[in-house]
Amino acid sequence: MNMKGYIVCVYEVVKDKDALKNYALKAKEAVEKHSGKFLIRGGKKITTEGNEFVRTAVIEFSSFDQAKKFFYSTEYKTAHDLLKNTVVRHHQIIEGN
Repeated sequence: MNMKGYIVCVYEVVKDKDALKNYALKAKEAVEKHSGKFLIRGGKKITTEGNEFVRTAVIEFSSFDQAKKFFYSTEYKTAHDLLKNTVVRHHQIIEGN
């Protein structure tokens, strides 16, 4: 059985909302090019344990390898470079169902 791949990103600090918007537009293009699907992009939340984060994003890919290809792609690097030092976030590539 082929396990899916997920990108999970939680933001602790967003210093520049315009940079985040520009990043989000470019990242969306990269996600679509690599056949990813956004499952979560911000939205209403309740923190029930642990640290309070300002934003969460979860993207699903057909496999762990596909998620890695997306993250290390030139398209995503172009998007990622737009953030520069404007956010503090935790970013993971995870295999799952």
